[in-house]
This record gives sequence, structure tokens and C-alpha cells, in this order.
Amino acid sequence: MADGFNEARALRVTELMTDYQGLLRRIAEYAPNPSPEEYFEHGYEVLRQCRAEAQAVLLVPYPIDLSSMPNGSGDQEKRQLQRIILDASARRFQAKKIYLRAVAAVRWSNARTAILQGTPHAAQATQLQQTNNNLRIVSAIAATVGLTSLTAFKELAAVTDARIVNDFRQADTQAGYWLVDDPPLATILNWIRSHGSA
Repeated sequence: MADGFNEARALRVTELMTDYQGLLRRIAEYAPNPSPEEYFEHGYEVLRQCRAEAQAVLLVPYPIDLSSMPNGSGDQEKRQLQRIILDASARRFQAKKIYLRAVAAVRWSNARTAILQGTPHAAQATQLQQTNNNLRIVSAIAATVGLTSLTAFKELAAVTDARIVNDFRQADTQAGYWLVDDPPLATILNWIRSHGSA
């Protein structure tokens, strides 16, 4: 039996997709433009990887289930909208993780640029090496410990999958969005694993 909330569900899909598109636009703005000698610096590699991951998420097709396409039944429409909410929630989650890594790489790039201002001297080489090492250490920690983002070198430990979901939930609640059908983190992670994206 239809519960009368399908219009709210459809609006929720729009809200999720708007967030997702905004994150993808921000990731696209971080177009690395290093010199040929800087091309393989770790931060620029992270930026290129973020753009590639964002593109991969974008290219994952929506899994259409023809057996459950709405045919005018409110219940079928409800189930379809719930599947779309899950899909959109997972995509937004992935985009946020990618975005946070891109922000860290941009911070690295800005720190590198600041170090290189002025007349080159020996201290710059040490500062650059330290900046590069910081990003590599943070990347390695994120990969081995399962942390999900590189928002900043000292902030990394505080950013987890659960925190991303909680931050979304808090922002969505403050915005007055209808969250009844928003999936929990475990469901989002299962969707991501089963769809083989980022």
C-alpha cells in the first residue's frame, strides 16, 4: 500500500543529485597544471587520480531493474524511488570522499607554491621534501588504516566514512530535508562494493 510520501522521495532524489553534481563540479575545478618536472609529484598524482575516480563514479550506470519499473502502483513507485535514493546517496558519498582527497592535494599544491615563492635557496629543498613526505605519509595511512580522506595532514584521523555520513545527515537535517529513506552507512558501502565503483 502506498504511504503518500513518493513526492517527498522524488524531492529527496533531487536534493541528493544536486549535492552530488556540486561535488563533481568542485572536483573538476581542481585541474592540476604542473610543469613537466612536477608532473609526477605525489600531490599532482593524487589530483589526477581524484579526477579519474570522479569520472569513474559518473560513468557507473544506474542499475535498472525492469521487473520493478513503476506501472502506476504507488508501492512500485515507492520501491523504485528508494532504490534511486540509495544510488544517489552512494554516489554523493563517493564524490565527497574524492573531493576531500582533492582538497588535501590542493593544500599540498598551495603549500608547495608558497615554499617556492622568492629566491630559491637550500632551505626550500628541505621544506619541499617535508611537504611531499607529509602527503605521502597521509596517503599511506589512509590506504592502510582504511581512513577515507586526505582533508588535511593533521585533520585526516578525524575523517572517516561514518563522519562523512554523519556530516551529511547533520547538514541535511539542518536544511530541513526529508531523510526517512536515506540509507545507513553499511547499505551505502554494500552498494559501492556491489557496483564496483571508486
